[in-house]
Amino acid sequence: MITTARKQMYHLLFDQRTKSGRRFEAFCGLLALLSVLAVFVESGLGTQYHLTYDEWKLFVYLEIGFTLLFTLEYIFRVLCWPNPRKYVFSFWGIIDLATILPLYVLWLWPEIGVNYVFAWRAMRAIRVLRILKLLRYMPTLNTLWQAITNARHQLILFYAFIVIVMVVAGGLMYGIEGPPNGFTTLGTSVYWAVVTVTTVGYGDITPHTGAGRMVASILILIGYSVIAIPTGIITAHMTNELQKQRNARSCPRRCHKGNHDSEARFCKSCGSALPKLS
Repeated sequence: MITTARKQMYHLLFDQRTKSGRRFEAFCGLLALLSVLAVFVESGLGTQYHLTYDEWKLFVYLEIGFTLLFTLEYIFRVLCWPNPRKYVFSFWGIIDLATILPLYVLWLWPEIGVNYVFAWRAMRAIRVLRILKLLRYMPTLNTLWQAITNARHQLILFYAFIVIVMVVAGGLMYGIEGPPNGFTTLGTSVYWAVVTVTTVGYGDITPHTGAGRMVASILILIGYSVIAIPTGIITAHMTNELQKQRNARSCPRRCHKGNHDSEARFCKSCGSALPKLS
């Protein structure tokens, strides 16, 4: 009986192939959104209108309710998972635990009360990460993630090159401009290089010499590739991934025709049902 109940609970909490599992995950995502919304409303009202004691208690009760619901969900997930230890230390297990910790920390260490309020709000806002649980079941997002995974070596190589350029440019500017013009340390100079190559340009540190302005101009031109090159790499891999999916969805019965769209449910040639995307 316990084993059967545990299996049913597992399918409800983790099996997104069932309608009940998808509905439960959507319900948890809705709770996460409402809890984050409550954090923002509480922060805005508390700062601008100085909540009364009764109004403050309302948000406290809401937080207690959300925390208890997420705590029960976390306990059930740990109990029904085949290897509880593996789930606890998994990415999603850590996220689930982080969503329930803030209130318990405040209860265990009440002496940090006022100083902890701002950190408490920030930690509660992390619940928005639970929405990623819903996004990961969308075929388009899976395609994007697969494309990024396939392009990881090219992306790592490109960003490693950018890091080298930042360090070299920072070193040059530190030597050219020096402390009198705001480039007081190598760290500050590299910070300026990062801000410049991303074309943000805060203006808090600017070159004053001709050589420094030449280096800045080169960095600005390089900055355009920071967006263009990774976008091109990921787009190419996404195109390849989509083409693979379309070729893989061939008619399983009569004509064996391939090249079907990812949203197609029936063969465009003979009308037979197509296999679903994994």
